[in-house]
Amino acid sequence: MNRRELADFLRRCRERLQPQDVGLSAGARRRTPGLRREEVAQLAGMSADYYMRLEQARSPQPSTQLLAPLARALRLNDDERDHLYLLAGHRPPIGRQAGDHVRPGLLFLLDRLTDAPAQILNDIGDLLAQNTLAESLFGGVCSTQPQNRNIVWRWFTDPFVRAAYPVEDQAYYSRLHVADLRAALARRSGDPAALDLVRRLRVASEEFATLWERHEVGVRRQGNVRVIHPTVGLIDLNCEQLLSPAEDQHLLLFTAPPGSHNAKQLELLRVVGRELFPGLQEQTRTS
Repeated sequence: MNRRELADFLRRCRERLQPQDVGLSAGARRRTPGLRREEVAQLAGMSADYYMRLEQARSPQPSTQLLAPLARALRLNDDERDHLYLLAGHRPPIGRQAGDHVRPGLLFLLDRLTDAPAQILNDIGDLLAQNTLAESLFGGVCSTQPQNRNIVWRWFTDPFVRAAYPVEDQAYYSRLHVADLRAALARRSGDPAALDLVRRLRVASEEFATLWERHEVGVRRQGNVRVIHPTVGLIDLNCEQLLSPAEDQHLLLFTAPPGSHNAKQLELLRVVGRELFPGLQEQTRTS
């Protein structure tokens, strides 16, 4: 909890509101800029003394049950509400559920990434879009088709997917998938899609169930990925993960050092393209 910053933020938000903004009468001889402290307290359903201590940076940590009506009383937008929660030492509430609508900004960026494989996933592992070079690299094992697009589900239930990765790396990738999904579930508390995915995985995969019980958590942001490709062989790429502001969609970018053997393998993939996977059905950019 950052008491000093919280106190300043509350005061600024209170002073910018006028009584008529919240359905109150301005009355006569009002010298206070914006709302009075007791008016905010009344709107939020708390004691005026407690709110005064919040603005004086000498209160105990407010609960999330208190912050929600306080955010409404001060007419905060989503970004301001999240800022309020963070200053008070709490995780902001997540009002969204894992979806499959790719943000226009991420699609704009994906369209311009022609020299490196790139994919867009949501935070529970659904592959939402990928560029042509990513289709060439992962086309046999990654699909944006709705029935096959969750990479965590396929990793733990489809041996064909694992065959594209070195055996010695597979245990690491299993832990990585579970830890990343665990972090997403915490952000998306109560999201039916996330809860259902975890439930089905625990039933379908003993390995997943065992790893889930460890309660390891972590969001992958960078690292290396080694893929066994049917034509170019083993290819080792750097993986950078860019997060959307809400952390619910990720752009994965796979690169190789210029002039390296792996960079030459990517050049070959640009030439041979998706014809390496004749059984791959036609995919759209977004599902």
